[in-house]
Amino acid sequence: MNELNKKISEAQLFIENNISEKPEIGLILGSGLGVLGDKAEKQNIIEYANIPNFPVSTIEGHKGRFIFGEISGRKVAIMQGRFHYYEGYDMKEVVFPVWVMRSLGIDKLIVTNAAGGINTYYKPGDLMLIKDHINFMGKNPLIGPNLSSMGTRFPDMSNAYSNRLRDLIKKISYKLNISIREGVYASMTGPAYETPAEIKMLRIMGADAVGMSTVPEVIAANHAGMEIAGISCITNMAAGVLDKPLSHDEVIRTADEVKDKFIKLVISIISEI
Repeated sequence: MNELNKKISEAQLFIENNISEKPEIGLILGSGLGVLGDKAEKQNIIEYANIPNFPVSTIEGHKGRFIFGEISGRKVAIMQGRFHYYEGYDMKEVVFPVWVMRSLGIDKLIVTNAAGGINTYYKPGDLMLIKDHINFMGKNPLIGPNLSSMGTRFPDMSNAYSNRLRDLIKKISYKLNISIREGVYASMTGPAYETPAEIKMLRIMGADAVGMSTVPEVIAANHAGMEIAGISCITNMAAGVLDKPLSHDEVIRTADEVKDKFIKLVISIISEI
């Protein structure tokens, strides 16, 4: 853990030396949703490749950079692109940016993702407020010696997606007349999409949407004492729901179609969080 703490500190110090003000809210933007980062004012952009010990995004729809700036007068750190287990990174690399953000003083985190709809009442273009998750990745980023600088050995996960923030987001969405669903997100490793049988299993187990990210970051952020809100953009229906093949192109296209309401909602959340 001394080596991991050293890597976190090196990344933290590099960022602090390249920004003028400390951020208070962190955002992780999923596939096709990085456009929100362009709305930040007083932008200070830092490429992941320039940050010591940082992984690099390799997936289309993930620019691979931090944007530090202001949204609605709040200091934000926006990740335009995240890291996935299926890219070949280990779990500690996947969640490394979360630990760095916490070291920078960020205590509130908004995570977003593109997800497949399992709930048959959903449709592409819907937004889903994550109320809980199911980890089907078979891995946990906290395995190994505890990173005690961040949190306890056995963190409670019963309120990982903050009840307070979920209530606030529902009120904001009602005020903006933006329909938002609320459901359970299941994470699988990918990169292959799930089979119809796997989707049927997930539905029986209570999942409303499925994706290949978010859960490791939320586990790490919860362990580190951050208050978390999660929003999924339902970019396609999961395998077997509709009689059509799945593609990443559809994910990016649907995310682009809903970007206006997504941006409007998240900006309002930032202003009131």
